[in-house]
Amino acid sequence: MLLDTLRISVKNLGRKKSRNTLTILGIAIGVASVVLISSMGEIGKYTVGEELDSLGVGALMLSGNQKMVGSSLTAEHLEVVRQSGAVESAIPILVDYTKSYMRELMMDVVVWGIDYGANQVISMEPLFGRLITKNDVSAAKPICVIDKNVALAYYKRENIVGKKISLQFYTGIQEFTVVGVVESGGNIVQGLMGDYIPAFLYIPYTTMQQYAGRETFDQIAVTLRPGIDAEVASSQLIGLVRQVPGSGNGQFKAENIQGQKKKLGKVMNAITILLSLIAGVSLVVAGLSIMTVMLVSVGERTREIGIKKSIGASRHNILLEFLIEAFVISLLGSVIGVGTGVAVIAAGCAVLKLPIILNLPLIGLCVFFAVLVGVIFGVYPASIAARLNPVDALRCE
Repeated sequence: MLLDTLRISVKNLGRKKSRNTLTILGIAIGVASVVLISSMGEIGKYTVGEELDSLGVGALMLSGNQKMVGSSLTAEHLEVVRQSGAVESAIPILVDYTKSYMRELMMDVVVWGIDYGANQVISMEPLFGRLITKNDVSAAKPICVIDKNVALAYYKRENIVGKKISLQFYTGIQEFTVVGVVESGGNIVQGLMGDYIPAFLYIPYTTMQQYAGRETFDQIAVTLRPGIDAEVASSQLIGLVRQVPGSGNGQFKAENIQGQKKKLGKVMNAITILLSLIAGVSLVVAGLSIMTVMLVSVGERTREIGIKKSIGASRHNILLEFLIEAFVISLLGSVIGVGTGVAVIAAGCAVLKLPIILNLPLIGLCVFFAVLVGVIFGVYPASIAARLNPVDALRCE
């Protein structure tokens, strides 16, 4: 009996194909919207996380307020940090936003003044040449390692080891020899916003201090030993740098990079859920359209319902028939919506060369909600059909 009811319900959906198709389309649009929003949120969170990891820089970033006396990081602070038992490695970092010149062309770049071995803290994958060495740092050599985006911008190729590039500093324009080309952090963001985010260039921090006319550091990137709690280590390191003579009243802070990443992830999750809920309102609207279609269907099939009840169909059979119709409409719309949403996400990720990440729990909840809404809004028309008096129904023309 159940199979017969199911077969009849599905057959009835084919009577008014245009009307039912539009109803299914409404549900599909709502579900597809939720799939798109939730997936874009997951992909965005993943991409931002990857960029934070690629930009690095260690577990903690120690910095000071350089506008205040005693708050600038110096070689003494660096030595104190390196001697801490919680620290595995620490490197000084200087950062300058400036202009580079090559082949009579100009390009905005971010110049990083770093120590040798900085690739352990800042993500730099060597492509050609070499990285900065201990000898480069101790001799303050005018050499540089460039991001591949710089090479492509100037020469339309990646390997430009041995070429000369000039950088603008406070003391004037200085010439550097390119000794290495790397693929460094920030390439995804640079690719999407190349007109706004400069490429990266790395030089020995001693060279940068010499040309920039300064002895301090902007930051100290710290990698902690395994098992060390970042929050505890932050307090300890701030206490240590304040013990350096002349730093008693200085303002220092230690930022937990992974902690910031987790907080950002939570914020993006909340935004994704909020936008998905807003998109889910369209599912309620689609549910109302299901109710409208079912009420019209009951009016059109009143005589048919009367005939069925006169030959033995029970209220339960009639009710089940209409509920199955509402269920099938909702399920078809959900499946089409999920398929469309996933296809659009896949196409977009293929173009932008991003990984396809789907929020499966949220998508599953959306499908369940869509089907539930469809069935709930189908209950009222189904109950009207089930309560029809056979004699009155047979009189209907």
